[in-house]
Amino acid sequence: MISTGNVSIVIGSWGSYNECNERALGSKWLNLEDYSDWDEIVEELEKQGFELDGIDEELFIQDIEGIPSNSTNWDYVNPQTLFETLKESEILDNSYKYEIFEAYVEVRSFRCWEELVEKYGSSWADDINLYKNMDFKDLAYHMIHEVCCYEIPEWLENYVDYEAYGRDLSFDGYEEYSGGIIEIGR
Repeated sequence: MISTGNVSIVIGSWGSYNECNERALGSKWLNLEDYSDWDEIVEELEKQGFELDGIDEELFIQDIEGIPSNSTNWDYVNPQTLFETLKESEILDNSYKYEIFEAYVEVRSFRCWEELVEKYGSSWADDINLYKNMDFKDLAYHMIHEVCCYEIPEWLENYVDYEAYGRDLSFDGYEEYSGGIIEIGR
């Protein structure tokens, strides 16, 4: 997993694509954290020869890095909407929010994440927690000993079924992702 908010895209236009002209392969890679607003991206596209008030008016995402490509059908995502949602969510500027985003779209979908941002803005991640490098058994141990602060006598420790408790947590908003466990409270 990438641990920064480094999302890069190649923007294409349907006009150039259909005309098979020199821009049919799209723009250069654009690292979205390098831009503060959509107008800066428009300026960059115009520098690259895009005619945004003509043949290149209808843009699409031709390629993307930094977001799991299987999380949505990028043909139907407007590049401007994507950029503005990423900016509003703060994942381009906040590496921890980016980690939460990456885990979230792995277990849910990009569209579900977009809906969170639409509803909660930059506080979309407030009720989501990551438990990195843990499985459900580790999480159960963590919850009993560190969150709930139960002191279990050593002689009783062998009778605690952490695996069963971890399994039960999986029914209560906790899901496994490639880097550990994610708790989704909303």
